[in-house]
Amino acid sequence: MIGEALIDLLESTSGGELVYRPAVGGAPFNVAVGIARLGADVHFVGSFGDDPFGHRLLDFLDKSGVGTDGAQTIPDVATTLAVTTFQGHEPTFRFYGSPPSYGLLDAARVDVDRVAGARLLYCGSMCLLAPPVLAAARRAWAVPGPVRVFDPNVRPVVGLNPDVVEEFAATADLVKLSSADATALWGESPEAATERLLAAGAGAVVVTLGSQGALVAKGSASVLVPAPQITPVDATGAGDATMAGLSWGILSQGKPADLGEWATLTRVAVHVAGYVCESPGGAVAMPTVADLRARFVDLAV
Repeated sequence: MIGEALIDLLESTSGGELVYRPAVGGAPFNVAVGIARLGADVHFVGSFGDDPFGHRLLDFLDKSGVGTDGAQTIPDVATTLAVTTFQGHEPTFRFYGSPPSYGLLDAARVDVDRVAGARLLYCGSMCLLAPPVLAAARRAWAVPGPVRVFDPNVRPVVGLNPDVVEEFAATADLVKLSSADATALWGESPEAATERLLAAGAGAVVVTLGSQGALVAKGSASVLVPAPQITPVDATGAGDATMAGLSWGILSQGKPADLGEWATLTRVAVHVAGYVCESPGGAVAMPTVADLRARFVDLAV
């Protein structure tokens, strides 16, 4: 896993007053925790602030079973904060901290031998706007061997270069994005964005559609995988949970060979997201396989 870790300040109320609760977060951070909770081996490569929040992030990874030997703590740098407000159950983010603690990774921290021996390589999200992290991701992406999964995870207030997205998509085995990503990047529908990414070279594309489920595409065919029926509380980390479910499925079962297998894998992944949406927070809400089986008794997992 190559990406960012930060602290989400989640909007809430207490005693009638507006308060902000700190929670561990960052999209790749959430994905790493989700994969580990589901039972697969995962290692996180990224930069961290040298402060109590940064140490809390690293401790949470360690306690979740995520390897942190590729982590880099940056002296005299404070951990980036994402102030999170809500419209209904959907979060909106604003980011604070300069330089961003997640954007200072030394590309030399990428162990190319470990990458070559890995079964799956994930990168993506707004950390790719930071030149050091982009260099590190390119270094890892060039190593043959692992299944490559990419998630643009665009934040409209931060952005991401569409050329960078298409660069990584060109050799990705899977690109996962949201319908909001498609709009932010190209002003396109999920269907048009899917066609764009497949034409660029992506092996398969999964576009999350919120309560509608996910659009899954490979080659010239696509299918809609419906979302489970849930009682939503907080959608923070839903896309990350989907990515964790997809990555875990690839690690446990191998890369799907056709659209039907991708759809089966995505069905499990959207249930992981549904589980997360029924609790507040992102990383802290990631389920185990036993949690999924208990909550969704008809889900084959």
